[in-house]
Amino acid sequence: MILDYIGVKEINGPLIVLDDIENASYEEIVDIRLDDGTMRQGRIVQIDGKRIVVQVFEGTRGISLTNTRTRLMGHPMEMPLSPEILGRVFDGSGRPIDGLGDIFPVKKANVNGTPINPVSRLYPKNYINTGISTIDTLMTLIRGQKLPIFSGSGMKHNELAVQIARQAKISDEENGNFAIVFAAMGVKNDVADYFRRSFEESGILQKVVMFLNLADDPIIERILTPRCALTVAEYLAFELGMHILVIMTDMTSYAEALREFSSSKGEIPGRKGFPGYLYSDLASLYERAGMIRGKPGSVTQLPILTMPNDDVTHPVPDLTGYITEGQIVLDRSLDASGVYPPVSVLPSLSRLMKDGIGKGFTREDHSVLANQLFAAYAKVMDARSLASVIGEEELSPEDKQYIEFGKQFEEKFVEQSPTENRTIEQSLDLGWELLTLLPKQALDRVSPEFLEKYYEPAVLRVKQKNAEAHKNINEAKSGREAAAGE
Repeated sequence: MILDYIGVKEINGPLIVLDDIENASYEEIVDIRLDDGTMRQGRIVQIDGKRIVVQVFEGTRGISLTNTRTRLMGHPMEMPLSPEILGRVFDGSGRPIDGLGDIFPVKKANVNGTPINPVSRLYPKNYINTGISTIDTLMTLIRGQKLPIFSGSGMKHNELAVQIARQAKISDEENGNFAIVFAAMGVKNDVADYFRRSFEESGILQKVVMFLNLADDPIIERILTPRCALTVAEYLAFELGMHILVIMTDMTSYAEALREFSSSKGEIPGRKGFPGYLYSDLASLYERAGMIRGKPGSVTQLPILTMPNDDVTHPVPDLTGYITEGQIVLDRSLDASGVYPPVSVLPSLSRLMKDGIGKGFTREDHSVLANQLFAAYAKVMDARSLASVIGEEELSPEDKQYIEFGKQFEEKFVEQSPTENRTIEQSLDLGWELLTLLPKQALDRVSPEFLEKYYEPAVLRVKQKNAEAHKNINEAKSGREAAAGE
């Protein structure tokens, strides 16, 4: 029997309160019919005996205390799913906004997902190539991993997100089975247009499922956006056998929406006003990444969050760091100096990297090269600190070599064009060429056989490049002199 409950007891921000409700369930969806006949949706977020609190997705503006009709639907929030969902654009609550009509679902799934049994989890292996040297070489993204990007307000994390979505791929034989789920939360209209236009112009929209929640959309919709996106990712990965990369930006906007919603419910605030359950709420999203035994697909997460005042101890990056398997940190000073992408190498890491690189995955020298580049760049920081005290002229010859290495490393390895897509072999070869700036005896993380196999050829390549550059300069100079003589 279907019952309509007429009238509401209270209205408080995005919440309405109803009394004398029978057989209600937590997270159950309700339909709300207003005086003018329009329909809104909500979900039950609190039950106290026969009193329920309903979170209204579209907001409570225009809702009447006396004539509003509320109907319990008997199921939680569900996302319609179908193989044709690829290439579609949705709003934050999973409604199509691309003008192509509704999804005709093969099935519907609860957006809250179901926990993955730890026993059936597979350990993440193999890597995802992003085409960005710093990420691919030094903090490799592994299939099934959750690897956040810690950014700051005004930095180029949106451009980086688009570049990764455009360039990301897996091994050639499986790349046709690879797709992106992109969720943007609390973004301005121009940023949303930038994401959409970038995917359309690069021709990858057909392998992307987009969720766009705008800054002026209701905060309740923002809380649903990552859940809808992850539900789609789980369907594509675990039922259709695809490898899915989920890019979510900006998780700080999500957490702030959660804080506002928690405050409207009158819950006791925790650190900086965030609810005490922020950790478990973020974990309920991040832990939906992974691989399942017997299922060919995988869900990999790349959440992006902005750190207020670049503070890594802020609750959102702090708790995210506890849940995820590493981080990619963007550096404000590199960004200010014009380096793109401004990846800060030393505080960045990928904890699962060691099991998805090397022989059979990338190249046998990957691990030792990454270790040596980390060690050399750490000595660059020490040399720069010393130079700031005594002056660069007073440094030892070895420290001056490290200063030059650091400059070349940032200009040639860290920095690359937003449209430059480097293969893993190109990135590794470039790393070896940069190490030729240092004396061979300084490479204490590399075995003699790898030095002979990769360092020596890199020295020859660098000499050849320098000779060609010198020849081109001389030819250009001769041409200018000949033209002047005429």
